[in-house]
Amino acid sequence: MSVPVPKIRMGFVGGGEGAFIGKAHRQAAGLDGRFELVCGAFSRDARNNQDTGAALGLPASRCYSDWQHMLDAERAQPADQRMELLIIVTPNHLHAPIASQALSAGFHVFSEKPAALNLSELLALESVVKTSDRLYGLAHTYLGYPMVWQAREMVRNGVIGAVRKVIVEYPQGWLSQDVAGQGNKQAGWRDRPELSGLGGCIGDIGTHAFSLAEFVADQSISHLCAMLGTHIAGRQLDDDAAMLFKMVDGASGVLIASQVCAGEENPLKVRVYGDKGGLEWRQEEPSSLIHRSLDQPLRILRSGVGQPWLCEAAIKRMRLPAGHPEGYLEAMANLYGDFANAIRSNVEDHDAPGVPGIEVGLRGMAFIEAVIANHRGDTKWTELVCHP
Repeated sequence: MSVPVPKIRMGFVGGGEGAFIGKAHRQAAGLDGRFELVCGAFSRDARNNQDTGAALGLPASRCYSDWQHMLDAERAQPADQRMELLIIVTPNHLHAPIASQALSAGFHVFSEKPAALNLSELLALESVVKTSDRLYGLAHTYLGYPMVWQAREMVRNGVIGAVRKVIVEYPQGWLSQDVAGQGNKQAGWRDRPELSGLGGCIGDIGTHAFSLAEFVADQSISHLCAMLGTHIAGRQLDDDAAMLFKMVDGASGVLIASQVCAGEENPLKVRVYGDKGGLEWRQEEPSSLIHRSLDQPLRILRSGVGQPWLCEAAIKRMRLPAGHPEGYLEAMANLYGDFANAIRSNVEDHDAPGVPGIEVGLRGMAFIEAVIANHRGDTKWTELVCHP
């Protein structure tokens, strides 16, 4: 008889009542039944914090007033009861300080992106990650979609030939008006550099487009030429971005990210073209991958368990037969699943295989700073450098 694998005990910082992303994380973590919520510091508002914990079935004693108290108290819990994994779903300015102290206290960390406010802060966190014996992961959720892995595998296997062109775009419309001025808390903190960082739209969703382009094309962006815009009076940070970029193996590309495209929802899309064909994936239709060829009709690959023409990496991230939609929560659940595998396998490296880690965070932060530097300066091309 097989011995049941114990669930991984997790705690949350942030994600109180009214916060979207915290609820999404809890739902994704619960999808495969491998995690158990044991504690949280959900909100600085004492009532919200206790109400959230109670709604989630936690005792009041495990709903902490702040994250520092939670780390200290959880370290004092018996080994078979204390938190093992900390989930960080706070505004950006707290990501690095909490992650650093949690890792140093002996807890694994899974954090919302970006990993830090700026590159210097992130380099300090990198040092902590690499000297700890704990795992660190970032919630780049779009990298959890099965057909994104299928596209990457096809690029690696030369199905579309040598990559020449990459086009990635992420238009949203939710900041087309001054919603922060109307009291929207999510928009409010995102427009404060001390809470969000130097990038607005480029940090919030531009990094998703950037990481998706590098992942699918299977090569890094080396240089970029960027333009940022702010379209609402009084807004401090960018709400619109467009750029050209060069990749290390010779491909050229275009990246567009905007939060003032009125009427748009979340149509993240990537297209990769080689000398033999091209691939296209759209986040709003994630089960489909379009494959174009020079000398064959267009074909659409569909996700689904048991599809023999799909790669192993894609199949292992699917739960349902073809035609049964899997989406954002399932993609995030794939990251949680890979993280659980690494924890229970006692992976000794700081990265959980299949989960974006500190290097992805470094590249994303270097991307933000390179975009801002290029936009503000007179140089045509700015090199993207992670380690000064």
